[in-house]
Amino acid sequence: MVWFDHGRFYLSFEGCSRGPSPLTMGAQDTLPVAAAFTETINAYFKGADPSKCVVKITGEMVLSFPAGITRHFASHPSAPVLTFSISNYSRLEQVLPNPQLLCCDTTMSNVDTKEFWVNMPNLMSHLRRVADQKPQATYYNVDMIKYQVADDGIQSTPLNLAVSWRGDATSTDLRIDYKYNMEAMAAPSPLHNIHFLVPVDGGVHKLQAMIPTATWKPEQQKILWKIPSLSQRSENGGVGALLGRFQLTEGPSKPSQLAVHFTSEGSTLSGCDIQLVGAGYRLSLVKKRFAAGKYLADN
Repeated sequence: MVWFDHGRFYLSFEGCSRGPSPLTMGAQDTLPVAAAFTETINAYFKGADPSKCVVKITGEMVLSFPAGITRHFASHPSAPVLTFSISNYSRLEQVLPNPQLLCCDTTMSNVDTKEFWVNMPNLMSHLRRVADQKPQATYYNVDMIKYQVADDGIQSTPLNLAVSWRGDATSTDLRIDYKYNMEAMAAPSPLHNIHFLVPVDGGVHKLQAMIPTATWKPEQQKILWKIPSLSQRSENGGVGALLGRFQLTEGPSKPSQLAVHFTSEGSTLSGCDIQLVGAGYRLSLVKKRFAAGKYLADN
């Protein structure tokens, strides 16, 4: 969130701020920059065999600039080059820096910290275009880096899953085992808004037992469990099971695919971080988050 007050702007996300920054800046002032790492994990689990788990983690790093920075650049065309380093870089694969805005030393490989510097004329031009397109915006997000994270199979998944089906022509039993895996995260953080969604065919006419309570969606023929959050502080350290028994009129049910969704704030799966290098700028905020993309499990 960014807001203005008597010619000054304040940059804050969820109450976290490192103080006000003047819109009219002298040559000695540092310019505030915020950064956000957002990662998506796609995973596929097959039965209870961890060796069959397939994982792909992608991410992006975005820098945010206050709207007032365009006026500062206009009056200070020789602004210092914005330079930053990404730590834990060795965890990344297929890194794609923004080709119009970023430069780096391509001769160095297998380094744990990678330094990038911004093409300032191109950044100034880009921010001016955004300002013209969005005159009411109070800050501008700029995509800087897209990447893939090296994974270690099921060990890289923050929520381990195993699905099993049993049944006959008149009933079906569904069991979903789950386990919160703090080892997958750079810093353990809770998973929030966890949804487990499974189609059940075979003419379900009665839910005989649901542990814990679930919601049956008759128009979709799907069962939905919701868990508000999971962490190492949850019951049994975040290990549990969902159980469902369905009475059928047209059984048996055909085992179907489980889809799971969750989000997490405050940590990433890559463990990457950003540091500014040199003078002229300061980090006002670094935000980290990840979420499930296609997070699926089969019998």
